[in-house]
Amino acid sequence: MSKLTCYQVQQDPCRIVAARAERQWMDETDQRFAYRCLPLSIANAMGWELLLPHAVTATWNGGNALADVVVETDAAPGAKPAASSHFGHGVLTFHVGYLFRTEPGTGIWARGIPNLPKDGIAPLEGIVETDWLDFTFTMNWKFTRPGTVTFAREEPFCFITLIKYRALLDVVPEIMPIDRAPDVKQGFELWRSARLEFNAKLAAEDPETSTRGWQKWYMRGENAAGDKAGPGHLSKLRLAQPVRVDTQTLKNPT
Repeated sequence: MSKLTCYQVQQDPCRIVAARAERQWMDETDQRFAYRCLPLSIANAMGWELLLPHAVTATWNGGNALADVVVETDAAPGAKPAASSHFGHGVLTFHVGYLFRTEPGTGIWARGIPNLPKDGIAPLEGIVETDWLDFTFTMNWKFTRPGTVTFAREEPFCFITLIKYRALLDVVPEIMPIDRAPDVKQGFELWRSARLEFNAKLAAEDPETSTRGWQKWYMRGENAAGDKAGPGHLSKLRLAQPVRVDTQTLKNPT
């Protein structure tokens, strides 16, 4: 069982919550069809979100100096601002307020919130070896053009998920004709034939097909033959909320 410990290193850090599968833009698609893409909603929930303790507004004038990004927050007097201009070059830096520790060989993939685009600014991703690291990391966003962006209070600014960071070192991708794998080819051709037939009936407004609306093989973890193909299949995901182990007030916060 993997373990993630979040050591609080400042008095009032951001909240950490289990990620949500839902997105407002997905809710607003016709008949919520975006949720028919199961990989999309599973990715949305595959980690934890860090939520801003206060609103942040940042403006970039297009220059490369630290002063070219102006950051304003509504943090309480004396509280540490959640964001600053630290690197220049149109980069907005967020401070997470935690030292994360994971098990040997496991790190944290720190990134923007999956499938939640933000106009004018893009998240920069990082793989952090938190199984040994004795200091914190920052979450950074890069302006895509000069302008102003606002992050609301409680808006997620960082998404963390665990990763075996050495797991891909010995992986050698192999490219081969599908004819060399008859069983794979058979399954693929069955899917392709059924898919083309379904789409043709849908275009022709076949009543039964229109009522079905879409094929749910992946949602059910089945192949086109109706066989259960994925023993570890996930149709929904809700990770555990962080729990506080020690509620003692921190002394000498940094």
